[in-house]
Amino acid sequence: MTLGTYILRRLGLIIPTLLGILVLNFVVVQLAPGGPVEQAIAQLQGLNTGFNATVAGSSGNDSGATTQDNYRGSQGLPKEVIERIEAQYGFDKPWYERFALMVVNYLRFDFGESYFSGRSVVSMIVDRLPVSISLGLWSTLLTYF
Repeated sequence: MTLGTYILRRLGLIIPTLLGILVLNFVVVQLAPGGPVEQAIAQLQGLNTGFNATVAGSSGNDSGATTQDNYRGSQGLPKEVIERIEAQYGFDKPWYERFALMVVNYLRFDFGESYFSGRSVVSMIVDRLPVSISLGLWSTLLTYF
């Protein structure tokens, strides 16, 4: 096997690896509890959904009851409000359409807005990039010394 063949084969493995990472990322985001729809419902009802409330164990509604929409804490909210929140975050579309949209957005480096801070994810990455580069350089230097 020549070096060129080896390099082409390794480059060809990038695509299935990235596709696997995208699928795993999509599944985790779609199935994880406490997503953006549940957070919006909690904010509408005035519940404390911050990090400290989660750590302290007071999620505001510990009954565990669900409605036919399968969102915890959505009792008493009109179905239209929940549908509007789902449409705002794209959960009204089928899973394959959401996945295709996610892949297209990732290819354009459009990672959307943070659900928690409301800022662009790319701007948050750019803000923290100097610190990450600095830590990486210092750890590399310390490793070699």
